[in-house]
Amino acid sequence: MSEQEGRTKGAIELAGPLTREKVAGLRAGDAVSLSGTIYTARDAAHKRICEALDRGEEPPFPLEGAVIYYAGPAPAKPGRPIGPVGPTSSYRMDPFAPRLLDLGLRAMIGKGLRGRGVVDAIVRNGACYLGAVGGAAALIARSVVSAEVVAYEDLGTEAVRRLEVRDMPLVVVIDPTGTNLYETGPAAWREAHGIG
Repeated sequence: MSEQEGRTKGAIELAGPLTREKVAGLRAGDAVSLSGTIYTARDAAHKRICEALDRGEEPPFPLEGAVIYYAGPAPAKPGRPIGPVGPTSSYRMDPFAPRLLDLGLRAMIGKGLRGRGVVDAIVRNGACYLGAVGGAAALIARSVVSAEVVAYEDLGTEAVRRLEVRDMPLVVVIDPTGTNLYETGPAAWREAHGIG
């Protein structure tokens, strides 16, 4: 895959690690092409990370500026760094996300709605929630340059992995102001079609 083939046309290019300044201008509905280091973690891994924090231990990766992708990849085919790696339902991470955001997590990637506490933490910390397309796991995997398990290997596909990605196609779902595409998108569609 060439660099141009991987790039989302007209997307905002974003490279991690992310800072408050890098995400400040993002708005709900923006297309993003993300490159850099991200970490996979689902609910079992989030639970363990928070338990480690409760014990006064360091998390398995630096949270400051980090991006967590809510995904559990399938096994890799020969010659590929990872198998299909689609997003999982984000609400399962809602009990843990505000704490991680308060500790420096800058972006989360997943699918589906988020609770009020997560939205408040996004605004409080100048972070964002990015959406990946469900059902496009094989396509998303093409953006992954390398993958390595960094924690909780016993969780199998749900172990924490460090991924290097290039031009991962995403959309801003909740921006740093708290604007939510799941709310504004349907409202704009109804207005465009004259539906009250």
